[in-house]
Amino acid sequence: MTIYDFTVKDNRDNPVSLEKYRGKVLLVVNTATKCGLTPQYEALERVYEDLREKGLEVLDFPCNQFLNQAPEDNQGIEEFCQLNYQTKFDRFSKIDVNGEKAEPLYKWLRKEAPVDRKNEASDGFEEKVKAYVSYESPTDIKWNFGKFLVDREGHVAARFSPSVTPEELKEELSRLLSA
Repeated sequence: MTIYDFTVKDNRDNPVSLEKYRGKVLLVVNTATKCGLTPQYEALERVYEDLREKGLEVLDFPCNQFLNQAPEDNQGIEEFCQLNYQTKFDRFSKIDVNGEKAEPLYKWLRKEAPVDRKNEASDGFEEKVKAYVSYESPTDIKWNFGKFLVDREGHVAARFSPSVTPEELKEELSRLLSA
């Protein structure tokens, strides 16, 4: 199984086969508009602009599971991102990433990469968020802005903690893009 086997809904609720991204390197992110990490949208856009000509696509999946930090509807999220961060990468319908109602794509991503890679800030970050959320499974997404890298063949290459910034992924992304 690869990411190309999944169909998701865009932010207008139209089905989108992820086959459309075949041959691209993907950065898949669960996002929120009212989170302390929301400024990562700016960095995501910068990385996207820097690397899209080489084959990078950013796939944005808004999620309201963490302290209701993405309360808007799909249109409101789109307007927020356009107005505040001028994002141009693809955004999809709001989803759940954990639990019984989790989007099948995210169930697969978590199975393929059950553990986050971390940076020095990750341990302190995860301690803070544990006070606000309980996890059903050790593979659960920890918070908004968890990141998955998918290679050009559609396989999960890595999973990163929300505290890992998009800039910190540039070396890994460049490696995948040149493969």
